Amino acid sequence: MPSLASRVVVTNLRLYSALSWRPCYPVGYQRYMMSSLAPRMMPTPKGVRREPASADGIQAAWAIPDGADDSRVILYLHGGAFIIGSIESHWKMVARMARAAGCRALLIDYRLAPEHEFPAAVDDSVRAYRWLLAEGYRPDRIVIAGDSAGGTLTASTLVSLRDAGDPLPAAGVMLSPATDMEMSGETFKTKVREDPLIRQAWGGKCIGMYLGAADPRDPLASPLYADLKGLPPLLIQVGTREVLLDDSRRFAERAREAGVEVDLEVWAGMFHVWHFNCGRMPESNDAVRKIGSYCREKMNGATGGQ
Repeated sequence: MPSLASRVVVTNLRLYSALSWRPCYPVGYQRYMMSSLAPRMMPTPKGVRREPASADGIQAAWAIPDGADDSRVILYLHGGAFIIGSIESHWKMVARMARAAGCRALLIDYRLAPEHEFPAAVDDSVRAYRWLLAEGYRPDRIVIAGDSAGGTLTASTLVSLRDAGDPLPAAGVMLSPATDMEMSGETFKTKVREDPLIRQAWGGKCIGMYLGAADPRDPLASPLYADLKGLPPLLIQVGTREVLLDDSRRFAERAREAGVEVDLEVWAGMFHVWHFNCGRMPESNDAVRKIGSYCREKMNGATGGQ
């Protein structure tokens, strides 16, 4: 049974979605609602400091918990349907994730559509990872993680790195990812009334701005259609109230068929990227703690306290 706090959050999210995410709303307005208004609703995490950074020219920010193991890092790719979202919108959530993992996290402001169409966001994510390697981080001490569109980019980045022959990170973490730009999953129909955030019309418009003239089945746009052989272990967390539920299920199945180690966690009663409410919802706190434990386990030989 979802907690009382989660039920209150769902009610608020329905209102927030109606005020923020509609196909007719200007992109600039949606960016304001996501990056300026939404973070004000989240409590500030304790024991984590923020430092600005530039990852090979990409604007970025560190989340550095007290006592962090500086040899390990989470490269975090924020969500926002490829058109919204930023360091500002996601820093508080990722700071808690870094604290749970006992390591640094680097958030990047990859280029957004419609100003920068596919594959600009993938290119920026790959560049940021290579910058970490150039800075001396070992690949087995890096985890790439992301939510929603950032979950898509996590998989796309891993595929791109593998194809280019780059050393791969210890693992990938995908939270409520969109893996199919054709939106063909059955849960786009069956979960539409349960999902308090995502609507197909809005998602379709965002995808159109992101892809431009690109094929929605391009494997770097829709990792569901990629060759997934040789990818590192993956943690996927998704809720039962998401229209994107089938995107996670089908991707996990494809990855397992390709021989990839996959931990698929389907959280009962949870909605799209419920992790965003960490600090005010127990299910969010639990999910972030699990991510932290997973990152600790997968980063080779890593130690450190919460």
